[in-house]
Amino acid sequence: MTAVAPELYTLPIASRPHRTWAQTAHGLVFLVVFLFGCLMINGSQFVVLLPLRLLPFRFARKTYYEGIRYSKGAFGVLLVLACQWFAPTKLVLSFETEGQGKFTPEEIETLIQRDQNGRVTALNLPQKAVLIANHQIYADWWYAWTLTYFMGTHKDVFIVLKKSLKWVPVVGWGMQFYNFIFLARSWASDRLHLSKSLSWLARRAEKEDSPLTFILYPEGTLVSKDTRPISKKYADKLGIPDMTHTLLPRSTGLHYSLRSLAPRIPNLQLLDITMAYPGKCPGIPALRYGQDYYTLRSIFCDAVPPPAVHMHIRKFDVNRDVPIGNVSSSDPTVLPNGSAKSTVEVEIPEPEREAFEIWLRSLWREKDKLMGRFLETGSLDAPTAAGKPVEVDVPLRLRHGYEVLDAFCFFVPAVAGWAWSKLR
Repeated sequence: MTAVAPELYTLPIASRPHRTWAQTAHGLVFLVVFLFGCLMINGSQFVVLLPLRLLPFRFARKTYYEGIRYSKGAFGVLLVLACQWFAPTKLVLSFETEGQGKFTPEEIETLIQRDQNGRVTALNLPQKAVLIANHQIYADWWYAWTLTYFMGTHKDVFIVLKKSLKWVPVVGWGMQFYNFIFLARSWASDRLHLSKSLSWLARRAEKEDSPLTFILYPEGTLVSKDTRPISKKYADKLGIPDMTHTLLPRSTGLHYSLRSLAPRIPNLQLLDITMAYPGKCPGIPALRYGQDYYTLRSIFCDAVPPPAVHMHIRKFDVNRDVPIGNVSSSDPTVLPNGSAKSTVEVEIPEPEREAFEIWLRSLWREKDKLMGRFLETGSLDAPTAAGKPVEVDVPLRLRHGYEVLDAFCFFVPAVAGWAWSKLR
């Protein structure tokens, strides 16, 4: 009897067979398509949108703002299309119904929108939210952005990046157009810049009544053989047990972010997502790490994606459920600038800092337990009375065929050409 070969995704990358010619060709086609999409998006930003920013007219600034939102949405669509064409997978979503951050039965009923064929087309999740998650692989941010495509906020995603990425050709330029926040990794200089940038984004989102999704990973880095000892050392310093499947979260960046956003967005929500990837047993085995099994190269170039990306979602009202401290003296119309009158966002009293840190650590303990459950059962959600967890499958596919044009920003030069013909 012939033994059945294991699925490639269950093997560590180092133990997989050598890359085939088919995989090499697949990777080359992926790189050509993806880089072409990035060039089209960035080219549209420079050629069509940037001149609008230089014009001293209100309609020009408004058009520039909407154009940048469209180009950012185009990148989000490109991420979904890359999964659809080169690394097919699905999101497997579950929602907290019992513990903290739970959804009400009424909310659960209205969360999912489906088409006539039963396929999920939209998720009615908060339009103004901070999204936090555990961090296992570099593709985490890719899949988080694809989630926002179904939330309808993929045009309004913001993330924090290292300042060194700011001038990377094409990608770095595009991220500057997107108003991503670049930090020097020196908290003394970064804290005011982070708070001022987020306060400006929040004020604009409220003024324009547009969505806002700020993605942040409180662990600060991936779980790996190099970062696990650092987390253990930090736990020993605090006199607390280390996590098993995640790293101890660092609360400072998230705390500053929420204190900057919450006074300017009264209905700001915090979406806490626990992410898990299938492996051999059925998740990533103990003493192994996500990057041993999934890298951006192995997923998209070698065509070995995870068969599913599991996400368990909790939701918190920031101003009601999260102990961010007293920010009542903050003036939503004033951006933090370091003066005595605008320091409430960046000058956090020690008791408030400690209370938030304890709350976040407690949240991560629960996340760590969910990861342990996934290793045992293959699901992040608890079984129902019927014996099975309630999960929603969301295939990573575009809703409409014409959105392929959006992925390459084809509509921007078309609209620009039409406008030019009218003005001639």
